Amino acid sequence: MDEKKNAKNEPIPERMEVLRELPAEIMRSLTKDEINAFLFERVWPDSLREKLKEYLE
Repeated sequence: MDEKKNAKNEPIPERMEVLRELPAEIMRSLTKDEINAFLFERVWPDSLREKLKEYLE
């Protein structure tokens, strides 16, 4: 059970790499909740998708 709990608290490694590569302008625009959603969630809030739309195209 501890492994399952730890895995849930770990960010998705590929997303951590992408987050590090985001332009500073985009990073400054993201809220803490949006960053957490980016790293941990499968479904992103609309606000995050809108901010990343041009970068991810």
